Amino acid sequence: MALVGPLLELRGIGKSYGPVTALEGVDFDIGRREVIGICGDNGAGKSTLIRILSGAEQPSGGEIRVNSEAISFRSPADALARGIATTYQDLALAPRLSIAQNVFMGGELLRGPKFLGMLDHRRMRDEAALYLDRFGFADIDMGRPVSDLSGGQRQAVALARALRWKARIVIMDEPTAALGVAESRQVLELIRRLRSEGVTVIVVSHDMDDLVAVTTRVVILKKGRKVGEIETARVTSGRLGEMIMSGVVA
Repeated sequence: MALVGPLLELRGIGKSYGPVTALEGVDFDIGRREVIGICGDNGAGKSTLIRILSGAEQPSGGEIRVNSEAISFRSPADALARGIATTYQDLALAPRLSIAQNVFMGGELLRGPKFLGMLDHRRMRDEAALYLDRFGFADIDMGRPVSDLSGGQRQAVALARALRWKARIVIMDEPTAALGVAESRQVLELIRRLRSEGVTVIVVSHDMDDLVAVTTRVVILKKGRKVGEIETARVTSGRLGEMIMSGVVA
């Protein structure tokens, strides 16, 4: 039977660091095969929220549900095992490891195919290339360390890892930051491709043009609270920027 209802539900999510409240009472749903943007000015709580969704932080209050089941993540590996992956490089990638090793990295450091009880590195490279090929990067040496790659290539490796682990939700934090025009366009195309393959994508970005180009809807945060949400087909990048600054969604 087909699943109905939202894929991910956030109810009353809060996060405090001692006397400082970073998030308070954040509620919203995310549908299947949706690209949703999370935006806000500095200090809005965006980074805290995605770290909670990625399993890097635990909320101080509220509830997260996936397929209507209440869940709690203890770590990014725990979130990945539940189908939620991130391309945030400090959480998703190990720069000193090779591309193939990063694609197979999981709850245990590596869970790659084995031959005679040992990791089959050749097969890992071949299988990693198949995942990277879906993003147009199969010609890269899968034995290269991730630290040698460009920003766009690192995004592709993180996405390949997410697909290898059959992630249903991928969280992307500032995916085009510090990238040139060509690489930014390439990353936006990766996001569209993920959606076409049935993956739900959450994009956190300061770039209003990017958000309007690829998202179906944006949630706007201000001072740790959700002030509203709007379908991006209804706004221009300029108008979206005005909403973020004013905290008024209309």
